[in-house]
Amino acid sequence: MHEWTGELSPRLRALTALESHGGSMTAAAAALGVSQSSMSRRLHALEAQMGVPLLIKDGRKVRLTPAALSLVADIRAPLAALEHAVERAVDAGDGSTGSVRFGFPLTMGSGEVPELLAAFHHRNPGIRLELKQAHGAQLVADLQSGELDLAITIPLAHEVEHAMVGSQEIVVAVPENHWSARRSSVALAELSGEDFIANPETYHLRRATQEWCAAAGYTPRVAIEITEFATAREFVERGLGIALLPRAGRPIAGVAEVPVAPETLRRDIGLAWASTIRTPAVERLSRFLRENLPVRPPA
Repeated sequence: MHEWTGELSPRLRALTALESHGGSMTAAAAALGVSQSSMSRRLHALEAQMGVPLLIKDGRKVRLTPAALSLVADIRAPLAALEHAVERAVDAGDGSTGSVRFGFPLTMGSGEVPELLAAFHHRNPGIRLELKQAHGAQLVADLQSGELDLAITIPLAHEVEHAMVGSQEIVVAVPENHWSARRSSVALAELSGEDFIANPETYHLRRATQEWCAAAGYTPRVAIEITEFATAREFVERGLGIALLPRAGRPIAGVAEVPVAPETLRRDIGLAWASTIRTPAVERLSRFLRENLPVRPPA
């Protein structure tokens, strides 16, 4: 057990983290919470232990050799499962202690999810929460690499074990002086001549925006691309365009949120796990979220 927990496991985790972050030693070290020198020592020790080259220097980054890529593919899921099994045995009990590495989408950075996490922390002060916000593809990658234990994802993360826990309504964010601002609803077809503010094309909401507008008969004219939803609303307030966004959850000065009709726009919300083996702390947070998330699937 000492060899596993003290040597091999950290070395293998260093290799999988390096692959997950595209060969960036800096990003991989940050994800693991260790120094770059510690990362380097672990990787070189793993090479020596295995007796095969695993890394190729490539400028500021490194590339994994075919042997390393094959190793990562084979060990990613078993490594996460074994680490969880060991942690579960060590932390056996009622789940009142331990840690949970939890991720959630950028669209849920204010309001419901932070409030739920605060409530969970107050009820379970012995459980340490390590939180990460990212877009959906990154959250799924972190679950697959074992860097997250649990995550809320939009859309559902079919690549890992998951459950649908609700849906998110998407509305049209417009300046308060926009012609639709006082309307009870607006049809997407009515917005065909508008400038849109949207996420980059790699984001699910951008792809969904394009699909919804295409169904209404046009391609949205994207004037500004931005990753942050709060910044998108600021651009809307300044009259630079409109945006399809989740409800803000609170009034935003200078911005009106108009529902889409006749078909309400929604995105599925899922809760996803890194492994079928879960620690008591992960189980406790999972149960709390499923019982208390206010967003529910439409009837």
